[in-house]
Amino acid sequence: MQAYEGYFLDGRFHTADTKVRIPERRRTIMTVLDEPARDENVSCRLAAIDEFLSVIDSCDEPVPDFERDSFREVEI
Repeated sequence: MQAYEGYFLDGRFHTADTKVRIPERRRTIMTVLDEPARDENVSCRLAAIDEFLSVIDSCDEPVPDFERDSFREVEI
C-alpha cells in the first residue's frame, strides 16, 4: 500500500513534489482532512501560476497548446 500527501484544488488532487501514477483498476481510499494544506507556499505558488497563465493569455504571439495542470515548480 502507498500513501500520498497533497491537496485538492479545482477538482484535482495535487501532490507536493511527486507525480503520482495510480495503476488502472486499483482499489483506492481517499481521506479528506478537516485542515488546509500544510504547505505555506501553496497560495504563493498558485498566484505565480495564475500570473504566468494570465501573461500567456494576453500574449499577442502564437502560444503552443499545453495542459495547464502539467506544470510543477522546480528550484533553479
